[in-house]
Parts: sequence; structure tokens; C-alpha cells
Amino acid sequence: MRSVIITLLIVMLPACATISNNTATQSAKPIPEQDDRSTINQLGKGDSDRMADVEVRENTESLRLLMLKLYKRNPHELQKSTPDVAERMVDWVFNGETQHHYQFESINNQQGTEAIFLAFKPDFTGDRVLAFIVGLQTMLLKAHGNKTDFYLNDSIDPQHMYNVSRNIEIAAWKLSNARDDTGALYLLSNEINDKDKNLSFEREFGKMIGRTDLFAITLAEKSQRLISRVVQSLATAVFLPF
Repeated sequence: MRSVIITLLIVMLPACATISNNTATQSAKPIPEQDDRSTINQLGKGDSDRMADVEVRENTESLRLLMLKLYKRNPHELQKSTPDVAERMVDWVFNGETQHHYQFESINNQQGTEAIFLAFKPDFTGDRVLAFIVGLQTMLLKAHGNKTDFYLNDSIDPQHMYNVSRNIEIAAWKLSNARDDTGALYLLSNEINDKDKNLSFEREFGKMIGRTDLFAITLAEKSQRLISRVVQSLATAVFLPF
């Protein structure tokens, strides 16, 4: 009997290895891990705190990607800020926060929804991509209490997160529809024509909205607080407070 068991194990091991290799091949993107997940400060975090860490980090990564993609489609906007490549500009915006604090004279130091509005003003001659992305990022951070690392004593208002999600929807609609006096889009993003079909911007915004909505619902459920839901037409919608 022992020899039979050993034989079966020998036969099964290659199969297990094959399954493992196939699984690794199909999983192109690894599950994101917190840099400090094994350190002692994790003892001060609850499940909702870890969820907040992931949500704000992943949404920031989406904004980094959107900024890069917008510069690639609108290189003339990048030239308004720097002659350097788009990747370095994006790194400066997101990695240089301790130096610039998301305040840029070229966009009148505007943040939040004011910066988003600025990106679509007819008389604005500055970098519209910078105004748009800085507006979204600072709006996101403000709703999180201007934090990216959360602990048990932190409190995030689920209504603010819900409102931010609706504001992201409005901003995405403006990006795809706002035009100047000649009928041209202020910023090129999604593209659908006989030759090309590019909806990658729409998909990235959809991810952000989904993450933020899920987090808002989770917070409301945990705190037993109701969320006031607002129904607006995107074409006439106004940004909600956050």
C-alpha cells in the first residue's frame, strides 16, 4: 500500500506543477500589496482603514495613467508646462507633492473642482491636462482628509466619498463632451471612428467610480449612516461638495 501511495504522489506532482504554472500565466497583474503590510503599524489599522489605503492608492494610480494618456493624445498641452517628456512631468506632479503641494502658478494655484472647471474655460491658455488631473487628485485627497495612510482613529465621511464619485462622473463627461467655440474638444480622450476605437479613458474612469462607490457604501454600512443620493443629468450637473 505504501508503495502505491508513493507512486500516486509522484504521478500527481507534475500535474500540480502544471496547474500552478497555468494559473501564474493567466494572472497577468499581481494582487497589490501594502508596502508596510508586515510592520507593526498595521496593528493600528482596521479592515476599513486598509480598504481606504488601497482605494486611494489605486485611484491615484488611475489618475497617473490618465494624465500620461492625456499628454500622449494632447502633446501641445504638455509643451505649455515643460519641453520634457510626459513621463517626467507625471512623476513630478505625483511624486513631488512635498515640494509643490499640488499648487501650480500656471493653473492659478487652483485645486479641486475649481481646477477642473479651469481646464474647460474658453479663455484659459495654460496646461489643461495639468488643471484637470490636479483638480481630480486634490478633490480625491480632500475627501480623504488629505491623507493616504489611514488608522483606527481616522474618520472618512461616506457622503463625501459618494459625492466625489458623482464628481468623477461629471468630470469624465466634460472631458468627452466639452468643446470650444469652433466645436473642437478642449482635450482629446476617447476616440471612436471608422478606423479607431479607443475607450481606455472611459474604462479607467469607470474603475475609479466603482472603487469610490464601493468604499462609500462600505463606510455607510459600517457607521450605519445614510447616503443622500443625487440624480442629475450629466449635461447640466453641478459638482457636489466634498
